Amino acid sequence: MNISGKTFLVTGGASGLGAATVEALVNREAKVVVADLNPDVGSALNERYGRAVKFVQANVTSEADVLAAVDVACDFGGTFAGAVNCAGIAPAERINGRNGMHRLESFRTAVEVNLVGTFNVLRVVADRLIARGRCACEEELGVLISTASVSAYDGQIGQAAYAASKGGVVALTLPAARELAKHGIRVMTIAPGIMETPMLLGMPEEVQASLAATVPFPARLGKPHEYAALVCHAIENAYLNGEVIRLDGALRMAAR
Repeated sequence: MNISGKTFLVTGGASGLGAATVEALVNREAKVVVADLNPDVGSALNERYGRAVKFVQANVTSEADVLAAVDVACDFGGTFAGAVNCAGIAPAERINGRNGMHRLESFRTAVEVNLVGTFNVLRVVADRLIARGRCACEEELGVLISTASVSAYDGQIGQAAYAASKGGVVALTLPAARELAKHGIRVMTIAPGIMETPMLLGMPEEVQASLAATVPFPARLGKPHEYAALVCHAIENAYLNGEVIRLDGALRMAAR
C-alpha cells in the first residue's frame, strides 16, 4: 500500500511510539487522526503538522469514543486506510508481593486497555473499511497494526497482567488476518522490546544503562523512530500479513 494520500488512525499518538508513528506517516504525505486521552496535545499537534493531523480525545475501551474517532478519520480527507494501535498501559504488580495478592481490578484494567481496547479499534476500523469497499484500482482495502510487547513471550516477574494482555494481542493477530483477508485487509502486530518511551526515559540513567546492556545488539534502547519505520514498512509491504514481528535487538528478557 502506498502511504501517500491515505488517512490513518493512530491511537496513543500523543507521545512515545504513537507520536513517532504520526510523524513518520505525515512525512510520507499521509493524513493522521490522533486518538488519545490527553486533551492538551491537540493545539501542539495542529501547530506542528497543520491540516495533516487532527486530534480526537478518545478512550480505546469506549465503543462510543472509538466509533466517533473512526468517523472523523473516514471524513478527514484522503482515503481512509487503517489504524495503528499504540495506546496501552504497563502496570507492574506481583501475584503475591509485599502488599499482598495481585489486585483483580488492576489485572482487569490492563486487559481492558491493552487487549480489549486493541480489539475495539480493530473491529470498528475493519467495519468501516468493509462498508466502504475497494475501488477497482485497489489491491488492498486497508492495514491494521497492533502493538504487543516482548513481554508476551518473556514476561518477567511482576508483569503477569501486562504479559497476559499483550499475549492476547499476539494471539488475536492471525485469526483476525485470516478472517479479514477476503476483504483485502491485512493485520500485523509489532512486539517492541525496551524502547525509549517517556516512561522509561523517566527512570534513573543507571537503570536505563543497565537495561540497555541486556540487549545483544545494538546494545541500547530502541528508538521510537525505529518502531515507526517498521510500521511504515508493514503498511507498504503487501506480503506482510498475520505476523508478529519482534523489534528488540535479539533481547530475551530474564525472569527479573
